[in-house]
Amino acid sequence: MSGILENTTAIVTGAGRGIGRAIAMKFAAAGATVYCLSRTEANAAAVAAEITDAGGKARPMAVDVADAGAIEACAAAILKEAGSVDILVNNAGITRDGLLMRMSDDDWDIVLQTNLKGAFLWTRALTRPFMKQRRGAIINIASVVGLVGNAGQANYAASKAGLIGLTKSTAKELASRGIRANVIAPGFIRTDMTDALDQKIIDGVKQQIPLGDFGTPGNIADAALFLAGPTGAYITGQVLTVDGGMVM
Repeated sequence: MSGILENTTAIVTGAGRGIGRAIAMKFAAAGATVYCLSRTEANAAAVAAEITDAGGKARPMAVDVADAGAIEACAAAILKEAGSVDILVNNAGITRDGLLMRMSDDDWDIVLQTNLKGAFLWTRALTRPFMKQRRGAIINIASVVGLVGNAGQANYAASKAGLIGLTKSTAKELASRGIRANVIAPGFIRTDMTDALDQKIIDGVKQQIPLGDFGTPGNIADAALFLAGPTGAYITGQVLTVDGGMVM
C-alpha cells in the first residue's frame, strides 16, 4: 500500500471497532504504519490483522486510556519501536447515559476520564516528541453533542465540549512548533451503538438530518485523512462537523 501518509506513523485510540477501526484502516491504506490501540486486546489484534492481511502495516496494543501510567508506558514503547510518531487520533470514548439528577459520581467520572482525560494524557505524552521533531498532527474525535448538548448525556456532552476546548488550547500552544490540532465532531453515525436503537427513534433522528440519513464510519475516516495529511497542512484549531447538516 502507498499513499499520502507514506512513511508516517499513526496512533489511533479506540481502534477496535466503529469509527476508530475505520480511521485505522483508512490511514493504513494511505501508507501509514498504524498502532491500533484498544482496551480489549482481541479487538486491537483483529483490526491490526485486517490491515496486515490487506497489505498494510499495523501493530495492536492494549491500553486503558483512563490509566495515566499505562499511557506513558505505551507511548514510550511505541516511540522506541517506531522511532517517531507523526499522527495521534484520540478516538476512544464511552457513554454512561442517564438523567442529570440521577447520574452517579462514578458514571460522571469514568466518562470524563476516558473521553477527555484520556485525550489529554495521550497529547501530553507525545507533546515533547512532537516539539522535538517540529511536526505532528493531533485529531480529536468529539461529537455534535459537545456543541449543542443532549438530554440524558450531561457527562458525555461535557466530555466532548471539553475536548473541543482542549484541542483549541493545544493548537494555540503548539502551532509555533509545526504541530496541528483539530477536532472532528460526528453526528449520528452507523455503529453498533446506533444499530441497537429502536426503528422509531432512528426514523425520528433522520428527520432532523437535512441529508436524511446517518453517516458511516468511513465518512469520519475520510475527514480524519484530510486533516492528517498534506491536504490539511494549513488547518489547526478547527472543529469539522460531519453530521449531514444536523447542527448547521
